[in-house]
Amino acid sequence: MILAVTDANELVLVEQHRIPVDAKVIELPAGLAGDLPDARDEDFAEAARRELLEETGFEAANIEFLCEGPPSAGLTSEIQTLLRATGLQKTGPGGGDETEEITVHTVDLDELEDWLSAATERGCLIDPKIYAGLYFLR
Repeated sequence: MILAVTDANELVLVEQHRIPVDAKVIELPAGLAGDLPDARDEDFAEAARRELLEETGFEAANIEFLCEGPPSAGLTSEIQTLLRATGLQKTGPGGGDETEEITVHTVDLDELEDWLSAATERGCLIDPKIYAGLYFLR
């Protein structure tokens, strides 16, 4: 997961329909590391750079490790890593790969609470990991 903040103090979020919950979900940009055949030992920072560009069109000058842990230890062995991306430059369209339909949002951090409330009102689900990421922006 990537906590990406622009120089204008905007949080970069993605919105996409998620089949398991049958709803649009607002999330931090994220992806898998080591999922490509030619990059099985891919570094988390490099995976974050790749996924951030693919999903949002932003390139990051800096990627910093924040934390890692299990998102649902009672259900899966998955471990998620949270990284902060700074020094962002918009260089591509974003939107994901050919199997994804991602909408990119850049939201002023001072307006984030109201923006998320409005997204909920229009029927979106909010991934709680967004709130966990905000801990690191204090």
